[in-house]
Amino acid sequence: MNIFRLLGDLSHLVAIIILLLKIWKTRSCAGISGKSQILFAIVYTTRYLDLFTTYVSTYNTFMKLVFIMTSIVTIFLMNAKFKATYDHNHDTFRIEFLILPALVLALLINNEFTIIEVLWTFSIYLESVAILPQLFLVSKTGEAESITSHYLFALGSYRGLYLLNWVYRYYAEDHYDLIAIVAGLVQTILYCDFFYLYITKVLKGKKLQLPA
Repeated sequence: MNIFRLLGDLSHLVAIIILLLKIWKTRSCAGISGKSQILFAIVYTTRYLDLFTTYVSTYNTFMKLVFIMTSIVTIFLMNAKFKATYDHNHDTFRIEFLILPALVLALLINNEFTIIEVLWTFSIYLESVAILPQLFLVSKTGEAESITSHYLFALGSYRGLYLLNWVYRYYAEDHYDLIAIVAGLVQTILYCDFFYLYITKVLKGKKLQLPA
């Protein structure tokens, strides 16, 4: 554990809290991509299978359970309780075009060819592109509410902080995982345009608009 990983985890947790509060307080899922939420649920459930085999710490176990449970709760809210507010017409990204390549890549490029390791690698590859349906939805609708923008910024910050975590671990512990680093770089790059617009528009009280 180091400060960058801790801040990354907290940023990730803040993103989830923002999302759930937005849905619950507004009683609406408008502007939220259910496709991205499904991808995140797949990411967490395939990544944290080691909950059944390895104990690291109470903190580690708690955070893994939180990420799994909140992703399931989010999907339930979007597809059951507040289903009428979910924008199916604009949330049309074909997520199978992300899932299948990530799975094939995990089978071909991994650190160890075991079920848990391949699924962990699959989750890393898939998470790097899981935000695409959300960005696609924002681009398609033309704008995003401030609360949705805050959620995306916190989520992107989590990945950026995790990159710093890997840099720290390389110099402090002489440890690195090339798969996680490259996937993290890809994911951070996907957020770059959004970060620029967030800083120049949302923080000045303007609505965020992504180019179609």
